[in-house]
Amino acid sequence: MDMRLTPTTMPVTVRPGTAAKAGVAANGFPGEFKAALQSVSEAQNFAGTLQKQVQMENPKVSLEETMVAIQKAQIGFQATLHVRNRMVQAYTDIMNMQV
Repeated sequence: MDMRLTPTTMPVTVRPGTAAKAGVAANGFPGEFKAALQSVSEAQNFAGTLQKQVQMENPKVSLEETMVAIQKAQIGFQATLHVRNRMVQAYTDIMNMQV
């Protein structure tokens, strides 16, 4: 079983070279941020679905595939959490600036 992450297995919003195709200029930062959050949410939902299928002993779903999906969702969530913390810190720094 191939466990490597390739650009084709990454969520569409974080694949290298797709930013120009997705229309970054049209969406801007808010659109890209929303798309990234939706991608993380989809990964978590997919991992949850696979987890339920393994618990119901579906023979078409492997435990390895489920564990990889759970790890991908966890990494995506942690990255999102770090971005949120950085944005909150930047906002706090700007609000504390003396004018």
